[in-house]
Amino acid sequence: MPDTALPPDGWIGRPMPRAATRRLIEGRGRYTDDNAAKGELHAAFLRSPFPHAAFGITGRDAARALPGVRAVLTAEDLAPFCRSWRTESRAFPGLVSPEQGPLARERAVYQGEPVALVLAASRAIAEDALELVEVEWDELPAVTDPAKALDAASPSTHQGLTSNLAWRTEFGGGDVEAAFASAALVVEERFTFTRHTGVPLESRSVLATYDPAAEALEVRMSHQIPHQMQVHLADLLDLPMGRVRVIAGDVGGGFGIKMHVYPDEVAICAASRLTGRPVRYVCDRIEALMADIHAREHVMQARMAVDAEGRILAFDADDIQGLGAYSIYPRSSTVEAMSVLRTVGAPYHFGAYRARLRCALQNKVPTGQYRSVGHPIGCATTERLMDLAAAARGEDPLEFRRRNFLPEAMMPWTNPAGGRMAELSHTATLAEFERLLDLPGLRAEIAAMRARGRCVGLGFSAVVEYTASGPGAYGPAHVPVAAMDTVVVTLEPTGDVVARASVAEIGQGIQQGIVQVVADAVGVPPSHVTIHTGDTASAPHGGGAWASRGAGVGGEAAWGAGRKLRAEILKTAAALLQSAPEALDLRGGQVVDANGTPRMALADLASTVFFRGHELPGGVQPQFTATHQFRREEDVFLTTNGLQASLVEVDPDTGIVTPLRHWVVGDCGRLLNPLLVEEQVRGGVVQGIGEALLEACRYDPGNGQFLTGTLADYLLPMADNACDITVGHVETPYSGSALGAKGAGEAGTCGAPAAVLNAVNDALASRGARVSELPITPTVILRALGTLEASE
Repeated sequence: MPDTALPPDGWIGRPMPRAATRRLIEGRGRYTDDNAAKGELHAAFLRSPFPHAAFGITGRDAARALPGVRAVLTAEDLAPFCRSWRTESRAFPGLVSPEQGPLARERAVYQGEPVALVLAASRAIAEDALELVEVEWDELPAVTDPAKALDAASPSTHQGLTSNLAWRTEFGGGDVEAAFASAALVVEERFTFTRHTGVPLESRSVLATYDPAAEALEVRMSHQIPHQMQVHLADLLDLPMGRVRVIAGDVGGGFGIKMHVYPDEVAICAASRLTGRPVRYVCDRIEALMADIHAREHVMQARMAVDAEGRILAFDADDIQGLGAYSIYPRSSTVEAMSVLRTVGAPYHFGAYRARLRCALQNKVPTGQYRSVGHPIGCATTERLMDLAAAARGEDPLEFRRRNFLPEAMMPWTNPAGGRMAELSHTATLAEFERLLDLPGLRAEIAAMRARGRCVGLGFSAVVEYTASGPGAYGPAHVPVAAMDTVVVTLEPTGDVVARASVAEIGQGIQQGIVQVVADAVGVPPSHVTIHTGDTASAPHGGGAWASRGAGVGGEAAWGAGRKLRAEILKTAAALLQSAPEALDLRGGQVVDANGTPRMALADLASTVFFRGHELPGGVQPQFTATHQFRREEDVFLTTNGLQASLVEVDPDTGIVTPLRHWVVGDCGRLLNPLLVEEQVRGGVVQGIGEALLEACRYDPGNGQFLTGTLADYLLPMADNACDITVGHVETPYSGSALGAKGAGEAGTCGAPAAVLNAVNDALASRGARVSELPITPTVILRALGTLEASE
């Protein structure tokens, strides 16, 4: 077994910029669309203009006759080369998710669903040809509102279904009815969360090349989990897995939307197999807003019971999730809803919980896993109830939280919602939070602003997030998702180290974190470590990028591989130096003795082994490539905790909410690289502010037409209007691993919407108004103030 001792004053924990930063900002990145293939065809999709319609493609001749067009393909054309699929999971028995294929057949069930594919010499020609494809459309009634979709009188989203209920469940623990009956205070709220999507800088893209001679498929794509796509493409296209190569080079953001199997991407691979030619597809921004997965459409009715001493007794939550037309493949859309309900009440101690969930099929884009899956919904629900209870008791909201935080002495503890809480640091985090904010000074500043007539508010949120999912998350459900990671490290003849890792770099900087871990594990400077990820032909199998798992899972694999290589190096050096391995150490690329005296440069040792092996003592056969796979055997998730605060100003005349400042204190275990963690947190907060105030995928309530198909309609937070974000840290290393790292990439997104929601309500309180809908648009504010009628 590898040595697990962390070196003092090593590279782990240092705030180092990413090695790739300069290359990327100089425009030297190699994204999917920067790669070319000889003889490639460009693809464009004919997508349904209706949310629900029967259709027949009656003419393709005019499109085929257009110069430069190679093929016009339908579902029937692709069927021999690609099978259909259906989302199934043993975690959700009875889940209703109709069969899906790369192109719709006879009926489209959401606006933007691909129904035909044109291949041409250029994207422009392919798009021109789309207009020549003849289609007869028979528009059918569409169901878009999640609550109305469950009405017995609502039309079916799919032919043959008798109900739009995709799945339902109820779970919890403790005597909920007794808790509410005995409560001194009950607070209740109905929340509406509007769906939104990821909008990464680089849209989804794919370049598929099928080699008929080798019967092999190479796919370059912008994806978070190349090995997962290798598994599914091999399955859907009936190819040996070893003959499917997926390459995810530089990836311009993912946020979860690039971890799913999309029909259009599968269609591109099938089209390449059909034609024997490389096929390229780059999703444009209009297509992305319409057809990328959406997330977070929920209608939540929740209440909380509190006793006379101000201690939480119970939570009761009833959630309706808008699932979309299909449960997303392969993980299912219901994962988000379960994450919502598992997160309710997470930071606190309480004795009873009841959750009811109904997932509704709709004629909308499927929903799926998106950054901080479900947590912002559960967090906002919980934290708004906390503020309502504190206000009803005439109590400071932070003091109310302090009293109800789960005490460290009670951990590990599994709460009535089924969440296992372990190694959280509420007390230390709150102390650092109060120091960071300087609450007396901040509250004096707020009072002064209000005295000048400004409508400002301060809101808080406490966060517990489930990160770095282990095998227990998907394994029991029989969903083929890798929860382990693998790292292979090799000593080169120069004394440098090359690492090949299954983690995926999507802009979050995990490659730099792994480099620092390998450097410390082996005993070389980070500048002597090179890392390769994203190519299934060279990187070992593993989970990729999801659930903030890069440090907590991939980092452990890197540490184990590095320590194995270090042990082999020292054993070889000992044989050459006629010493014992335990009497030697490896520091800064030098083999040293116990006193730190250099005995041999690592480069000299490597050169001897590779080029002058005759100088090695008999029987010494160095193994200078080491592999380590890591999966966590305990703890399905690693829980992290934190606190956030948001200061906002509301303009009561226009309804515009302006974020003024934001604060975060988080505990994500040991920090591999504080600089990267802080920027991940800041980016997550900005995304959470967008969720709270701006971002919404909206549909016409009458005909179901998508209304926010451009970035002029789908609003995003911009760099010039983002507020200052102050970040602080508490470190409670996870005891079940060598590094002690947990997850950090999603915490900012998890808590920011709740803090903003509470801040807005704090600002509106003096005017007798409150809101419970996200995003908090000017219309929402003006309706709350009575300036607009509810129908406006």
